[in-house]
Amino acid sequence: MNGIREYRRYRKRIAVISIILTLFFTSMVYMSLITGAYGLGPNLLIGGRIAHEILIGIRLPRVLSAIIVGSAIAIAGAVMQCVLRNPLASPYTLGVSQGAAFGASFAILVLGAGVVHRTGVGVTFLNPYVIPFYAFLGAVIDIIVVLGLARIRNMSPEAIVLAGVAMGAMFHALTMLLQYFAVNEVLVAASLFWMFGDVGRPYYPEITIMTVVVAVALACFVRRRWDYNSLLLGDDVAKSVGVEPSRVRLEGMILASLATSVCVSFTGIIGFVGLIAPHIIRITIGGDYRYLLPLSGLTGSAIVLAADLLGRTIISPAIIPVGIVTSFIGAPTLIYLLLRGEAGR
Repeated sequence: MNGIREYRRYRKRIAVISIILTLFFTSMVYMSLITGAYGLGPNLLIGGRIAHEILIGIRLPRVLSAIIVGSAIAIAGAVMQCVLRNPLASPYTLGVSQGAAFGASFAILVLGAGVVHRTGVGVTFLNPYVIPFYAFLGAVIDIIVVLGLARIRNMSPEAIVLAGVAMGAMFHALTMLLQYFAVNEVLVAASLFWMFGDVGRPYYPEITIMTVVVAVALACFVRRRWDYNSLLLGDDVAKSVGVEPSRVRLEGMILASLATSVCVSFTGIIGFVGLIAPHIIRITIGGDYRYLLPLSGLTGSAIVLAADLLGRTIISPAIIPVGIVTSFIGAPTLIYLLLRGEAGR
């Protein structure tokens, strides 16, 4: 009887948290659409031609990019934390984002897959498929090296994250090396700005690509939700219920790298979202991946939307890239987790 009451309280807590997150997410979407140098007012549907062009051509793509990128990185972080059994694992701390950024920079600066935008601030993609491919290749190389070292040296979960941090530093250095020796200085400046992370760069063709790839990855994650729960109980328990831990881990890391790399290739590096969002949900409702995955995605989208909104308004009309804002938020969070001893759990 006590167990039934506990379960009902647990389901009620999940419902309350879901409602709160949904309201916060909805408010961030609404505020992001109406806020800017040109105020659209409370009613988005009433306005002239200029207001509609701003809404459809500028604000909506930015909001859609933030939603897709935030959910993808957050859920990828939740999956990595499970399969690596380390709460500090995320696309950023494992070097996946930096590997993807190096691959995308290589495609832009060496292969000429991007050109300077007419405004001189961003990059227009000549081939929207080449850059994501090389970004994914860079992310996969990072994962292969990190998991290979873990397998050869039988590393602990803590050491795996440290290996990821080392790989991230190496890929960041390689990216700076490409920028240093690049011939086109204007393109280097544009790619450097792209490295900061900005959800305002993708337009509808790039958003479509991100949506398709991320949707496929998220569908596979949801299908594996019970497998992730079994991994939390240990490999022996997982094998006893018909789950192959090595296969689930490899599949999860590859799909998480794919979702992250596609987002990074179009928006740049947006760090720490994959670390913050899963922890917020894990602290409030626990580690059940039936609820952790969708609520982490919702939280990640809300965080990126809020960070982008803050970056656009805090020193308006200047815009702080969202990647810088999330780093300011994420770095203290990482320190807090280390002080709590989360790295050893």
